[in-house]
Amino acid sequence: MQETIKRQAPINLRALPAQRALIDRASQICGKSRTDFVLEAACREAENILLDQRLFFLDEQTFNAFEESLLAPVKDNPALRKLLASPSPWE
Repeated sequence: MQETIKRQAPINLRALPAQRALIDRASQICGKSRTDFVLEAACREAENILLDQRLFFLDEQTFNAFEESLLAPVKDNPALRKLLASPSPWE
């Protein structure tokens, strides 16, 4: 049985009727509620924006941990070694 998670943080939006109709049509096609559809789309876009960051502000402790992980020896990864040894599709 699937466990239901109770959402506790409200997000209120104002939309044009055409925007709401568009969202409703798309959410129906996906078989999702309007809330689920909007939350998934907003979270996906938020993740993309965060993943595209090029400038990070870190406190000294977090930066040291980050730098330590960058300087740590690389673990052997046979799958990666095989991938890097294979020719590129354009070669």
